[in-house]
Amino acid sequence: MRAYEIRDAFGLENLKIVERAVPEPGPGQVRVRMKCISLNYRDILMTRGLYNPRQPLPLIPCSDGVGVVDAVGEGVYRVKPGDRVSGIFAQKWLAGKPTRAALTSTLGGPLDGTLTELMVLSEEGVVRVPDYLTDEEASTLPCAALTAWTSLVVEGGVTAGDRVLVQGTGGVSVFALQIAKMLGAEVIVTSSSDDKLEKASAMGADHTINYSTHRKWSEEVMRLTNKEGVDLVVEVGGAGTIDQSIRSVRPGGHISMIGILSGGSQELLLTRVLMQNIRIQGILVGHRDGFEAMNRAFALHQIRPAVDRVFAFDEAVRAMEFVASGKHFGKVCVRIAE
Repeated sequence: MRAYEIRDAFGLENLKIVERAVPEPGPGQVRVRMKCISLNYRDILMTRGLYNPRQPLPLIPCSDGVGVVDAVGEGVYRVKPGDRVSGIFAQKWLAGKPTRAALTSTLGGPLDGTLTELMVLSEEGVVRVPDYLTDEEASTLPCAALTAWTSLVVEGGVTAGDRVLVQGTGGVSVFALQIAKMLGAEVIVTSSSDDKLEKASAMGADHTINYSTHRKWSEEVMRLTNKEGVDLVVEVGGAGTIDQSIRSVRPGGHISMIGILSGGSQELLLTRVLMQNIRIQGILVGHRDGFEAMNRAFALHQIRPAVDRVFAFDEAVRAMEFVASGKHFGKVCVRIAE
């Protein structure tokens, strides 16, 4: 089988197609013939050696994807050959609170990931995906969609009438917009691109802010909310945006810390967090129970993921470069097989 490996050294230039032996599922395992994967910014950081410089190599990168079960080991009961499934990000996080063991069972590092023609997973680590979605759409669910779901539903408790601020228009952010609207929330979206903001408005955003025009965009948030602030911020920027997020959230509000696109270290005045009882919650995707609940909600509301571009398997490096450029709206996919 063909797979991509980061073999001898980190870097996109070192991501190569290799031949590996066809894996066979053991007891309690399933083999998945991959159809499509979708990219997350974590995949680029991992490939470049910036996410975990001590990650042992070689490594098959990427965490999101969808495929069809083509073989099962002894004792498998959750799925059968022919089922279309996705692997869950943290293979040992099935429900409840995470454990250290669960958080070190993640696909695309430290475990081999999805950028491969075939992969073997525990039957406990796969989830059936909704039939109405294409392979490209379904491939976006395990990390990007579930991260947004965990942020808003599991940890954020967003309900109808709440106000949600979504930073940017990448994969998690667009899912957050869709889920927030599904829940009946009022949504503000920020971006430096007027074109992307127009697309966000077409998807239901109630207000948009160009942060190139409004450098202190929290002031615009307060204007739009009658100086009340938002109930929840989907924080993907990190160090460069957290101060503005703190200034945008209402007293007692919630910041879901998801990404560090603008850096991971920043001097921060914590007085406002303390005095206004603000909760900052780190989000690492979510568990299998949440994935299955999200799939039921998506199917009920017929939520369709926003897929910007689809690349061929031989173009995986180009796809990563495109994601790294920040030009995409929603998700970028790599087609493994027809």
